[in-house]
Amino acid sequence: MRIGIIGAGALGGTFAALLDRAGHEVVVTARGEQLDAIRARGLRLEGAYGDTVAHVAAGPALADAPELALLAVKAQDAPAAAAQNASVLAGVPVVVVQNGLRGPQSLARALPTSPLIGASSMIAASFLTPGVVTVTAAGVTVLAPGSATLLDLGRAAAVLGAVAEVRTARDLAGLQWSKLVVNQLNAAPAITGLGLQEALGSGPLTVALAAAMRETIRVARADGVRLEGLPALSPALIRTLDLLPLPLAGRVLRRGVLQRMGAVPNPGSTLQSIRRGRPTEIDHLSGAVVEAGARLRVPTPVNGRLVDLVHRTSSSGTFLPPDEAGRLLLG
Repeated sequence: MRIGIIGAGALGGTFAALLDRAGHEVVVTARGEQLDAIRARGLRLEGAYGDTVAHVAAGPALADAPELALLAVKAQDAPAAAAQNASVLAGVPVVVVQNGLRGPQSLARALPTSPLIGASSMIAASFLTPGVVTVTAAGVTVLAPGSATLLDLGRAAAVLGAVAEVRTARDLAGLQWSKLVVNQLNAAPAITGLGLQEALGSGPLTVALAAAMRETIRVARADGVRLEGLPALSPALIRTLDLLPLPLAGRVLRRGVLQRMGAVPNPGSTLQSIRRGRPTEIDHLSGAVVEAGARLRVPTPVNGRLVDLVHRTSSSGTFLPPDEAGRLLLG
């Protein structure tokens, strides 16, 4: 199958390499040093899925129509990327691999005839060196229909599920909010400059992250959303984060993350953006929680401080000690 990957970064690059290894004709879009590296040396995948080099066609935009496309750019870049490739994506199913609450909903105007599918992935992948993607932990990717039919959803899941663990869900909002709860963890590396596992060694910071996740759960509930989209966010964990005293909830959270992530440091996507000098998605993560909380009159003070601190570290390049970060977040 001819598959187009718009945005060959961490997750886009992971799927590009895995699909190429499976024998598909893969074409990717990239820019700057990443585009130059892929053209010169191929796209190298390392880590949990094994090592492989994908020699794929690459350009700043797709030149021809694929049979299936993955759009895997940051939330703030997605509408422009969709518009840039709109002519070749007309009628093509597009899997939107994206954090935040907009996803396929924000692309309907640019891609009115494309069946749109939302995707949230628990694959922990890092893209810090041009042409190289490192997967620190394999994980499930969940697809849910936006404008796509269940038949479109099943076909996309079959293709992607042949190279990685894929599940489907019917509730796109539930999937997006579930990932938004998990995405609160991204702030720890972004504020401290440390891998997630090391950052969670701080009691105050872990408690603050549990508090941010609790706020997100309560905003989602106030918005009528059922958080059932991701296996990583089990009903038991939701109850833990929502009901237990925060210090105990933080300990449960730390234990679960360390068990899943293992020993390889996970920088998280927000810190990766800071390291590459790119804008972060924080306004689409914690910022989305703050915006929805204001609309629904649910307090979100920790998420508000997360947004401020990530903008601070992003603009200054100066990170905070984990304990200090935790205390600032808790107010």
